Amino acid sequence: MAKFHVLLTDYAWEELEIEKQVLADNDVELIVATEKDEDSLAALAQQHQVDAIMTNWAQVTEKVISASPKVKIVARLGIGLDNIDMAYCTSKGILVTNTPDYCLTEVAEHTLALIFACARKVAMYHHDTMSGKYDLTAGPIMRRMEGQTLGIVGLGNIGMLLAAKAKCLGLNVVATSRSGKSMEGVETVEMDDLLAKSDFISLLIPATPETKKSFGAEQFKKMKPTAYLINTARGAIVDHDALAAALEAGELAGAALDVQDPEPCDLTIAPYNDPRVIVTPHAAFVSFESLENMRSRVSRQVVDCLQGTTPENVRNGLTAS
Repeated sequence: MAKFHVLLTDYAWEELEIEKQVLADNDVELIVATEKDEDSLAALAQQHQVDAIMTNWAQVTEKVISASPKVKIVARLGIGLDNIDMAYCTSKGILVTNTPDYCLTEVAEHTLALIFACARKVAMYHHDTMSGKYDLTAGPIMRRMEGQTLGIVGLGNIGMLLAAKAKCLGLNVVATSRSGKSMEGVETVEMDDLLAKSDFISLLIPATPETKKSFGAEQFKKMKPTAYLINTARGAIVDHDALAAALEAGELAGAALDVQDPEPCDLTIAPYNDPRVIVTPHAAFVSFESLENMRSRVSRQVVDCLQGTTPENVRNGLTAS
């Protein structure tokens, strides 16, 4: 019988060989949930008296965590921590970890791909052509991307990578930076200036109580009617009802949304069913390399904590005991 037990709430890949190998080599049994609702997760945690929780997107609430008083760590298979009750974990001395750098390149590349898709009308041309409408004059004429302005909301690690790639393509780059970070060749501006100047606006900020629906009607009214919104951060940042209304009013040209609220979203309603909106299934982080890196590191974080060593990337300032 294994010395430790870990609850895996959910995962977004085909198999669990990496996790099972790392954990089994250290006398840790992996308990895999088949349902990710709160009651089911709490029941599993209680049944197995788990020592740790690994989670991808499932909500790890106080009820889930408290179901086993043995929990020492909640490890996020990803970057954002908005699905974990951080306050409760901290109050109980439970470590919370993540992998903030595992998919920086992938998200920057996906964001850039969506910018290209919007600028060159890739999705529209594809759907028109496949439906028998072979017409290069469909829709308004495109503009050369070189010389246009990309506005990055959040000049963090991903924002800087995106800025570097965009500048190589001849785009002008402006950014907002709550942290005070700056980058050579990138003009740091206030939000209103960014909204007014940008032809493409990329959201790259975390979801927090302060940023929830922070991109809404007021912001859309300040955008160029020819501009595009790109969200590869968190769906909760955008007021999607306001986005639908802004598109209807012609306040922006379109959007590309890798993240939605909720997920999965209802693709039959606006803004998701608008032909000017590109939707991808929260896929910006995915590559063989990024997933392998993240899965092995998070498994190692759990092992380290259970063996009394403080793991990498503890986000709530605690140490292992």
